[in-house]
Amino acid sequence: MADPTQMFTGLGDVPAAPAEEAPTADSGGGFFRRLVDGLSKSSRALTGQIQQIAFDPDDSEAWERLEEALLLADCGVPATVEVIGRLERRAAAGGLAPGADLAPVLAEEIADMLAGAEARIDVAERPTVILMVGVNGTGKTTTVGKLAEHLRRVGLGVVVAAADTFRAAADEQLEAWATRADADFVGSAHGQDPAAVAYDGIGAAVARRRDVVLVDTAGRLQTQVGLMDELAKIRRVIAGRLEGAPHETLLVIDATTGQNGLVQARQFSAATPLTGIVLTKLDGTAKGGIALAIAHELGVPIKLIGVGETLDDLRPFDADSFARALLGLGAA
Repeated sequence: MADPTQMFTGLGDVPAAPAEEAPTADSGGGFFRRLVDGLSKSSRALTGQIQQIAFDPDDSEAWERLEEALLLADCGVPATVEVIGRLERRAAAGGLAPGADLAPVLAEEIADMLAGAEARIDVAERPTVILMVGVNGTGKTTTVGKLAEHLRRVGLGVVVAAADTFRAAADEQLEAWATRADADFVGSAHGQDPAAVAYDGIGAAVARRRDVVLVDTAGRLQTQVGLMDELAKIRRVIAGRLEGAPHETLLVIDATTGQNGLVQARQFSAATPLTGIVLTKLDGTAKGGIALAIAHELGVPIKLIGVGETLDDLRPFDADSFARALLGLGAA
């Protein structure tokens, strides 16, 4: 079972979960194995392209084919240019000989580029307010539910506020997760003001001395001005209800959407300050390089990744493990 303490900072002296429920660390590299399996589509596509390259640092066509392989993996143009530039500097310094195995070298450079993107969710404030944003279909509501369960496992009391008041299924799904995680649930009538639900959720946490408030929000198309205005209003109401809140604003992105996910990230980032990215459904895409594109272009840390449907498949992002799994390599 995963150790959820790895997801969070600022736990302080919060009591641990009961001994019979306390999580244990994976043995035998369990999660790395799942990460490799989850990224298998991406790694097969990327390594398959790389293995076809008869690499010679003096061959411009070899560089072009490597660039194409990275772009096909959805690493994005700016990040791809940076990776190629790093490898060219290595080659100029004599660090890349003809016929070199590019996979471990690429993994090293990608890990180095992603290292600054690693961060954990800060739950030091009492209560900590975490605002979850993203378009419908990204796995946002499920991620809120899984987070509630992980927070329970580290001994934190949670309030889940269903501020997506336009989709009844979201309310029902969240309430089921809240029950499972022994969290307090604050719902609403259909069409109620979402900001009012967020306000009530914080009020409930303060009154009941809960540690964390998870606020789920609507996820209609990000191109709709109304949605962004609504998010801005929710933030203002939250800030007015509790000084310093929201303490975290996490954007949930479906990795299978590739560059569309990057577009979403840019638009949400322009509308509301983001503190982190949750990248879901990495097990369903051949374009896992989107993590590199997002981290490189936005400078927003990737705090969590999802590589499957189970609770333990939502994990903190680790740059080195991700890079090695993306290139189909074993654990370092």
